[in-house]
Amino acid sequence: MSRESVPGHDISYHLVCFDETGDERGRDSADVVSDARAGVTDVFFFIHGWNGDVPAARRQYGQWVRTMADCRAERAVAHRLPGGFTPLLVGLHWPSKAWGDEDVRSEEFVKAQALRLGGGAGRTAAVRTIVQAAQRHPCRMSAAVKEAYDYLESSVPDLPGEDRMAFDAEQLYRACLEDPALGGILSPLRILTFWKMKRRARVFGESGAARIARDVAQAAPAARIHLVGHSFGCITATAVANVVPAASLTLVQGAMSLWSFAERLPGEPGSGHFRGVLGRVPGPIIVTTSRHDHAIGRFYPLAARSGRQVDLDEYPKYGAIGSHGVQGTYAHGHQVGSPGDLVRGQVHNVDCSSVIRRIDGIAGAHNDICHPELARLLWRVVLSR
Repeated sequence: MSRESVPGHDISYHLVCFDETGDERGRDSADVVSDARAGVTDVFFFIHGWNGDVPAARRQYGQWVRTMADCRAERAVAHRLPGGFTPLLVGLHWPSKAWGDEDVRSEEFVKAQALRLGGGAGRTAAVRTIVQAAQRHPCRMSAAVKEAYDYLESSVPDLPGEDRMAFDAEQLYRACLEDPALGGILSPLRILTFWKMKRRARVFGESGAARIARDVAQAAPAARIHLVGHSFGCITATAVANVVPAASLTLVQGAMSLWSFAERLPGEPGSGHFRGVLGRVPGPIIVTTSRHDHAIGRFYPLAARSGRQVDLDEYPKYGAIGSHGVQGTYAHGHQVGSPGDLVRGQVHNVDCSSVIRRIDGIAGAHNDICHPELARLLWRVVLSR
């Protein structure tokens, strides 16, 4: 069974796991579809971000659901809505462990990083060259290391081309030296895995996540589907909304381009990759931001721009919605404590810096997302029928 309990509440949620190609591991989705047929009114799909394994996903989803369940006044209002409120809660896990906990001096680390970049003898040898050099001279990039990085960039399959400039390991390395938290010749390796996981998030959204959402929608055609993503999970959630009818879309500290919904891309032809989602979601589209999110504010634009800032008016060309909100289309602006009216079918950029603020290592406050204020914001989305 896929059912997970929530401490302190008589509430449970389903945890459904998928592999790196978007195929389900096991048959837990059958339990979800079965429950969907039991007269549910609202289905919540929670989708975690990058660098998350199954235990981390279980902890995050348990905290999210518990924080929402603690909002007893909002729950009571939901149950008084016409038709009542019978929720189905589903957490989706996708393999997003882009930078593991292995000892960087070990062969285990070498093999793990090579596998995350596609595997094979050539990539393993290139990663080994980089790691061994980092042990000897962590602040110097030799010609051999640069060559190894060039090989990886050219050989790693399916690195996304959108929202990033050409990969230049030496330029990235020099840019990372400006911020001690990002420095060292292993930093371009971190960025390569970052891009690999970014693409995987979209592929998962278009494959496994979309399939289970579509199956649930067919099993419970009258139910409202709420998609809630964090970090790269925002890419997954938006990709699902692009193909499956969803009542609402909540993007928490999204690691996706601030121009994803733009009518026109800055300085380039065409529109944002997810422009078509606008108009498909009848409920509010919520986008949280925080200036304390270093993973989004520092690392994401560095990975996207290869160390060179490009200013277009007041917004960068390469940046994430978790820092700047959605740009290039009309969006309402709010503070988390007083968001005002949530207009159905429109984007709401909500500044959550007053709540998402607890610094935790290189990521800053990126994972500081379980707060009553955010839970109440999601409840407002649910109640805006």
